Amino acid sequence: MGAGKIVILDYGAGNLTSVRLAFGRLGAPAEVSGDPAVAAKADSLVFPGVGSAASGMEGLHRCGLDKVLLEAARSGKPVLAICLGMQMLLSFSEEDGGVTGLGLIEGSVRKFVFPPNAHVKVPHMGWNTVEHEGKHPLFAGIPSGEAYYFVHSYHASEVGKDDIPGTSEYAGKRFACAVGRSNVIGVQFHPERSGEAGLQMLENFTKWDGRYATETSDRLS
Repeated sequence: MGAGKIVILDYGAGNLTSVRLAFGRLGAPAEVSGDPAVAAKADSLVFPGVGSAASGMEGLHRCGLDKVLLEAARSGKPVLAICLGMQMLLSFSEEDGGVTGLGLIEGSVRKFVFPPNAHVKVPHMGWNTVEHEGKHPLFAGIPSGEAYYFVHSYHASEVGKDDIPGTSEYAGKRFACAVGRSNVIGVQFHPERSGEAGLQMLENFTKWDGRYATETSDRLS
């Protein structure tokens, strides 16, 4: 079983064209849609996002796509969330004064904070390596330490270690850059803009049947 019909969710906050073109390069046409009826019939969903947590969640609720995502997670349908989409999988974001997320994976979203004299640029923007143990199907055939493209000021926090298939480090801060539980996986970076490693990840998604066993354990702050 593979990803079958892929629908990329359009809720007014997605980097849609580059994601669609990346799947097209793999010979896996993906349909962009903001129609819940169309999305509900997909075999797998891609949940991209750029912008802020409040506007992203408002767009999901307005389109009714929050219900589609929750049902997909319940039914075992493969879901890939990207950047802001990954952050909205979690329970809560401190962005915009505090925003309730979808709660598909327990955890929070926190802003990068560094001492003023550290001279660290926020947002974290550019290429950075991702470390993983190769346990999640999304990382199949991709060596740990490959670089991916990031653009973000907020990061996943307080996530159970068994729900973290990949981590990265910025200015000495180790953070979860991939979070996953069961058939839902989210990545903070942009695989559609990350060269061959990113394309391999998207190809792995097209072949994924949604199986990934996790157990809750300690949390990475």
